[in-house]
Formats: sequence, structure tokens, C-alpha cells
Amino acid sequence: MDELPIELNLITLNCWGLLHLSQHRAERLTAIGRELAAADPPPHIVALQECWTQEDYRSIRRETRFVLPFGKFYHSGVFGGGLAILSRWPIEESSMVRYPLNGRPTAFFRGDWFVGKGVACARIRYGSGDRDIVEVFNTHTHAIYEHPPDKTDSYAVQRLAQSWEISKLVRGAAERGHLAIALGDFNDVPMSLSYRMLTAHAPIKDTWRVLNPDSSLGSAVHELERARRRPIPSAAFNLAENGVTSNSAYNTWAWPKRDQKALRSGKQPMIIPPDMPDPRGKRIDYIFFSPQISTTTNPLLKGLNQARASHDVSEPSTKTKGWVVKDVRVGMLSRHPELGCSLSDHFSVEATLLLHTSDAPLAPSRPHSSPPTPTSPKRPGSAHSHLSISSHKNTDHAASLLALEQGTYLQSPTGSEYRVGSRLELRASYDAQLRESTRCRRGEGLPCTTYDEVLAQIHSYVLRERTQRQWRSLHFFLWVLVVVACYAAVWFVKPYPGVAFAFLVLSSLGFLAGALDGLMALVFFGSEVRALKEFEWEIMNAKATASGAHGLRDSGARCDEVEEEKVW
Repeated sequence: MDELPIELNLITLNCWGLLHLSQHRAERLTAIGRELAAADPPPHIVALQECWTQEDYRSIRRETRFVLPFGKFYHSGVFGGGLAILSRWPIEESSMVRYPLNGRPTAFFRGDWFVGKGVACARIRYGSGDRDIVEVFNTHTHAIYEHPPDKTDSYAVQRLAQSWEISKLVRGAAERGHLAIALGDFNDVPMSLSYRMLTAHAPIKDTWRVLNPDSSLGSAVHELERARRRPIPSAAFNLAENGVTSNSAYNTWAWPKRDQKALRSGKQPMIIPPDMPDPRGKRIDYIFFSPQISTTTNPLLKGLNQARASHDVSEPSTKTKGWVVKDVRVGMLSRHPELGCSLSDHFSVEATLLLHTSDAPLAPSRPHSSPPTPTSPKRPGSAHSHLSISSHKNTDHAASLLALEQGTYLQSPTGSEYRVGSRLELRASYDAQLRESTRCRRGEGLPCTTYDEVLAQIHSYVLRERTQRQWRSLHFFLWVLVVVACYAAVWFVKPYPGVAFAFLVLSSLGFLAGALDGLMALVFFGSEVRALKEFEWEIMNAKATASGAHGLRDSGARCDEVEEEKVW
């Protein structure tokens, strides 16, 4: 095994490799492999989404075989999950965990259910120690097809359940003492409910918001971002500060059809000026990480400090080590050298983590008489120095999220508190990152009002699915009657073979349609309602934990009861 790394370079990219649907698929994915092989700094772990075919995966592996010699293509669903993980180090263990709630087969034109979306998990060892393990969780959650406020997002519960499932996987890896990395296309903007569901229940941090806490909460037309009353950002600003990966003005696949056609014809060079307004660019691709903090104490220095205590002279005897964000950026900005188009309809997110050791005391001691209270950083104001962190980060996380939900967004700085220049400032900023990471090791949970909102969405969705099941069951029995009637009618129209044939065709088609609806009602909707019951119980239990009412809920309670039950 090579010398243990102190830096870890990560890349996530949605390749847009839909078979028969994505334009120039093979050429683009081959070019993506070349870009990964030539990336600077060289990547250690790469997560790919929408890499649907083995042919495209092998093409990327051929291009990256010297930089990323190990990899895994994950199989799931009818057409495959489109997930792959590439690594510099061997993959010790892997699994594909499918989401219990994963779209609807009736929406066959969208395909989410048929690809069997889930989490591609890989355990990667980069050293011989027990803690020298990276657990990677690569995912592509359900897409948003109905955009509020014009339409109700009927898949919101699906994404909430998927964020909940991946939060449990990440939390388990962090509790095992491993470095946990969750990355991929999460199909939702920062501070959305599904985003908070993940970050509030797993001890992870969003690499982009660590270095860019003032970044946008969505596109300029999104309701969260409009509430901040900020000017429409430029294309360059969106890349550098907001981390836009989707619908960027720089991405040729987000251009109007006439501009794409002009680009293909080569009649005019399509150059986007940096100051061009970019109202629809948004960040939906993420790299989350758990800091993997450990503390060691030197007994010799501890005894020496006790002896020096009377003279007020001491040296730090405790060292805290953990992963911090050194750099994060948007990548894969270049276009195909021959086609002139962007390599994908998404840009990549690329992050560099640094294993930092701090001598400074990170967690101040508390009096034994008062129990510890969880705290989380409040969004700092611009009047504060970027190194004066402890003075304004004592706001409870739940209260901050509640303020956001009520439309009171906390004041934001003009620049990042961690983007500093000198070596001394860099060390202080890394210490500050570790200090924030030590505040909560499990995730702080959500306000009780937010759990109520999730439960209301679950109840509404369950009511919809139960109604769908009833209608499809009724459809099945109606077609049974039609089939029986058609077979009976054949006996009375024997002198008219054409009519008899029409009745047989109608009965056959009716039997097929009725059988499909019957199977949907019996198998799909039944299993989905049961998955919703599990999700509801877990959310009720999390709410009970947040409110202090620890205990179990009656396992026989109905999922679609609107009246809230208390957990004791």
C-alpha cells in the first residue's frame, strides 16, 4: 500500500448517457473519460450518474485505466441504475441499495421506476489501519417533473424518502469511524426539504457551502432565492460562487433549440460572455463528507502541562485530526473538440479534502451541572471577520431552519469565511472547520414543525395512492365483466364471423388491460403503501426524538390517518 494520502480528490458527474435519447452519447462519454484522465489534480474517487450502458462504462475505463485502475458498474432495475464508481484504490466491498420508494411504473415515459434508482455503495481502503477506509455512496435521486408553484410536485415524498435512506447509510458509515462520502445528482436545490432531510440526519457537510456559505439557494427564479432579493447572477458568478451544475448559460444543452442548431451547423462561433445573466442556473449535484474526527492525547505533555499550570505555561497536549475542505470547484466546462457541444447537460463538482491536524482546543469544556446543548453555525453577517467564528455561531440549528421556512432568511456574508490567503489564516480556517464539525457527530435533526410538514406530505401521497389502487381494482373487475360478456356474445354472433372476431379482439385487449391494472393494484400500490408506512413510522420516531418524547409508535396504526398520533 502506498503512503497514506493527506489529500483526497473527488469528482461527481451526471454523464447524460441515455441510450437512444442522448445526442452524441458515445462521443461525449469517451471525451469525459479523457477529461477525467487529464484532470489536475488527478482524481482519487469518481462517481458517475446516467452512465447507462456497459459500452460507455468500458470506454471511460479505457481512458482512465492508468489514473483510476479500479471501478464498479452497478446493475439495478430493468434497464440499469446508471451508476458507476471509479477509484485509485481497490474496492473492498460494494452493494447496490435500491430505494423503497422509487417512482411509479405507470409513468413509463419517465423511466425512474424501471431503472431501479438507489445508492451505489463502495468500501475503499487506502491504508492498512482500521480507519483508513472511505465509504462512498453514489446516488441519482428522483427527478422533479412538476415544478411548483405551477404544478404540485407529486414526487416530493419520493425524494424525501430517498434522502432519508441515504442519510441512514452515511450515518452508519460515520459511526463505524470511516470517512463517508455521499455524492451524486440529488435533483434538488440547497436548503430544500430533501436537502435538509439528508444534512440534518447524518453528520455530513456540503463541501460547496463550507467554502461558499453565501452561495445561492437555487436558480434566480426559485422561490427561496427570490426571497433573498438578490440581483440575477451572471454566468461566471454562478460557476465561481454559486456552484451551478445544471441549466448553466455556459452549457450548450441548456441553450434554445435555434442556438443548438446554429452550433451544430458551425455558422457562427457561440461564445457566452462572462457577464451574461444566468437566471435558471442551479446547483443540484453535491459532494457531502463526514469529517471523520479523532482526538489523541499525549500523556507526557498532559502531565507536563499540569506541572506548569501554576506558572500559566503549557503546551497543547490534545490533537484533533479530521478532514476539511481545501478546495471545491465546478469542472468539465470544456466542450467536445470536434462536436463543439458540452460534454454533458451537467457540469461536474470537484472537491479536494485535506486531512488536517489541529493543536488548538476545538471543543470548550462545559460545566458538569448543565447538559450539553446542540449548536450549529448561524449564517454569519458581513460585518464579522472571516476568522471571528465562535462569536456568532451559537444559534440552534432547528431554530435557523424554522426561520428560513417562515421566510426570514439569515443575513449572509459578502465572501466566504474560509476563503483566506496566508498560511496562518489557512490553518485557522481549517481549525474553524474542525471546530464546527465537532459540534454534532450524528446530525442535529429537524424542527418538529418540519416533521409535521413531511408527515402531511406522506398522508397526502398515501391518500393519492390508495385512490389509485381503488380505481385500478375497479378497472380490473370491470374488464373481467367485459371479457365474460364478449365470450358470451360470440355464441350469439356465429353467423357473423367479423363481429365474433371483433368481440374476441376486444376481450383479449380487455383481459390484458385488466390484468395489468389488477397487478398494479395488488403488487405495486400495495408495496408502495407499505413502504410509506415504514417511512411514516421512522419520521414519527425522529419527531419524538426531537421533541424529547422517546418511544415507539403503535405498529398497527394506519398510515393514512390524518389525525396525528403522539409517540410515547
